[in-house]
Amino acid sequence: MPPSANSFRCRNCIQIMFLCFHGTVVLGTNAPFTKILGFASTNSSFRIAIFADLHFGESASTDWGPLQDQNSTRVMSNVLHTENPDFVVYLGDVLTANNIPIKNATKYWEQAVWPTRSKNIPWASVFGNHDDMAFEWPQEWFGNLGVPSIQCSDSSLATDSPVSAPGSDQMADCYFQGTTRVELLETDAQHDLSHSLYGPESLWPSVSNYVLEIASYKHPKSPAALLYFIDSGGGSYPEVISNSQARWFQQTSAKRNPSSRIPEIIFWHIPSQAYKQIAPQPGCPIKDPCVGSINLESVASQEAEWGIMDILTDRTSVKAVFSGHNHGLDWCCPYKNLWLCFARHTGYGGYGTWPRGARILKLTEEPFELKSWIRMEDGTTHSHTILASAS
Repeated sequence: MPPSANSFRCRNCIQIMFLCFHGTVVLGTNAPFTKILGFASTNSSFRIAIFADLHFGESASTDWGPLQDQNSTRVMSNVLHTENPDFVVYLGDVLTANNIPIKNATKYWEQAVWPTRSKNIPWASVFGNHDDMAFEWPQEWFGNLGVPSIQCSDSSLATDSPVSAPGSDQMADCYFQGTTRVELLETDAQHDLSHSLYGPESLWPSVSNYVLEIASYKHPKSPAALLYFIDSGGGSYPEVISNSQARWFQQTSAKRNPSSRIPEIIFWHIPSQAYKQIAPQPGCPIKDPCVGSINLESVASQEAEWGIMDILTDRTSVKAVFSGHNHGLDWCCPYKNLWLCFARHTGYGGYGTWPRGARILKLTEEPFELKSWIRMEDGTTHSHTILASAS
C-alpha cells in the first residue's frame, strides 16, 4: 500500500457520495460549494478542453525553462477565455520531472493548473510518462566544465500565481530523487475544483484510474456520459496499460453501464498500439476519414497491449479514446466502432516548434452528439468533426 493511500480512500468516499447524490456538498468547514459535472439545461452542451503535454519544469535549472512555462500558461489562458469550457482534462506530461532538480515538484503542478483554477473551472488529470520520471543527469555536467550553477530553490516558485520568480543558485537546495505519482495526485486532489481521484490499490503501480459522471439534466440521478481516466504508465514504470487495468475497466463499465446505453469517453496519455494500425503515413496529408492538421511523426505507442483495446471495441458505448504523448500529431481516425484521437500539443515545454493549441470536445445530451475541434493559441479553429451521434 502506498504511504498516503488512506487519505485518498477517505477522499474517494466523499467524491463517490458526491456523485451518487447529484447535489452539492461542502468539503471541509470552510470549503466552497462544489458543483456536480452535468448539463445545465435540456438544450445545453458540455464542453471539455484538453491540455496535453504542458511539460512544466522543462529545463527548470536554466533561464529558458521558466519562460516556456509562462508561454504555456498563456496558451491555456487564451483557450479558456475563448472556449469557456465546463471542464478541463490535463492529459498527462503536465511536468517534465526529469528536468526538475527540487524535492517538491508539486509546485510546478500548481502552476500548471492555475489558469483553470483561477477561472473557477473544474478539472481532472491523468499521468504521462514524464510526470514522475527520474531526474536525467546531463552528460555535459561530467565533462571539463563540471556541474554549472543551477537554479534549484523551490521557494522561488510561486504557488498562487502562474509566473515563477528567479531561482536560487544554491546547490544545497537541489534534490534529484523526484516526486511520486501519489504525491502529485495528492496535491492535485486537494483542490475543491479538482475531480482527480486515486485509483484502486490493486492496479498499482498505475495510479490515475477512475471514472467520472456527467449528470443528465432531465434525469439528474443518471449519468448522461461517463469519462474514464486510465494511467498508461511510463516514468517510474513501463509504458503499458496492464491486464489488471483492462479488467478493472471491463468490470467497472459493466456495473455502471450494463446496457451500454450511456456514452463512454476514454482518456489516457500514451497511445495504444492500435493507433499504429490506422495512422496516416507520417509526413503525408491526413485524408478522409481521418481528420487533423499535423502528421509529422510516427506513433510512439505503449510498449505492449494487454487487452484494453479488445475490451473497448467490444463495447458499443465507447465512442472515442484521447491520447497525447506525440507532439507532432493531432489527428482523429476511426478504429472499428470508435475513434482514436490525439489531442494537440498545448505546452511550450517538450519537443516541437509548431503552433500550440488544445483539443475541444462538445457533448450534447439529447440527442447525444460528440463533436471535436482544435482551438489554437491565436484563437483560430480547425479539424472540426463529429465523433459520435444518435443518428
